[in-house]
Amino acid sequence: MSVLTLVKYHGLGNDFLVALDGRGLDAAARQRAGHAPTEPGDPGPSTGADHVGELARALCDRHTGVGADGLLILRSAVSGGDVRMELRNADGGRAETSGNGLRCFALATIEAGYLPGPEVAIETDAGVRRAILRHRYGHGSAEVSVEMGRLRVTSLDPVADVLLPGSVALPWPAWHVDAGNPHLVLLAPSLQGVVVAAIGPALEKQRPGGQNVEVATCGPGNGELSLLVWERGAGMTLACGTGSAAAAAALHSAGISADRVRVHNPGGTVEVILAGDDPLAVVAELAGPVQRVARIEVEPADLGEPGVVAVAP
Repeated sequence: MSVLTLVKYHGLGNDFLVALDGRGLDAAARQRAGHAPTEPGDPGPSTGADHVGELARALCDRHTGVGADGLLILRSAVSGGDVRMELRNADGGRAETSGNGLRCFALATIEAGYLPGPEVAIETDAGVRRAILRHRYGHGSAEVSVEMGRLRVTSLDPVADVLLPGSVALPWPAWHVDAGNPHLVLLAPSLQGVVVAAIGPALEKQRPGGQNVEVATCGPGNGELSLLVWERGAGMTLACGTGSAAAAAALHSAGISADRVRVHNPGGTVEVILAGDDPLAVVAELAGPVQRVARIEVEPADLGEPGVVAVAP
């Protein structure tokens, strides 16, 4: 089986494996599943098992694979962009978009020489998103911003649950935000005592197909928000780009925060800029640092089955 080359990047600890050879990854996925290699130019079977998803899940496993929150695959553009990004969550499922993933993907394509930069128009399942390399900090490190498209905010009934500290006495305001992918944003009086791993799984499943969950609070300073994240298909992560934009949009729609905020994730801080006359349908821009971690060569056959650890006799 051929060796698969990947590059790993992260934005605030939200880490991704980038496959710049999409056809090579497709072939590796089929071979790992026991299928014969296809001829050059043959896209392979269009129906049946999701072998790419199975490979993504194996690669992203942090114990028996390489480890990442998701896999980003370079595809040829088909609808007006420079390139297309296929996003697989850590569970192998296909996702519409990712703010930090887009920023990592933009830097990866520029550094690999596929595009000159500093602007990259990236097609996603949620539409075309334009990323800009704003500043290089050094080799493999840069400030990258990305247009997040129009975020649509819907106010929900406040949430009260014994797992949400103090919410039974004072229910937490809640919003659904469509950021190209679905988000549930909860406004907490404080993040102290919030255990995202305990509340995330159930809240994720409240929407058909799942949803990302953000618990946000104002502060610590003016023009700042703090955030905890549970991502659909990935679980608890150090940061979420679309989640940061969704939280900013939700709180802005309620008049709680400004149209330009710094959002503190556990892994670091991004800036979100909102624009538009309708507070329930704002256009967002996300900016923050991106860092390359490593170039990796993987024999797909060597990957373990996710969640299964072999024990020597």
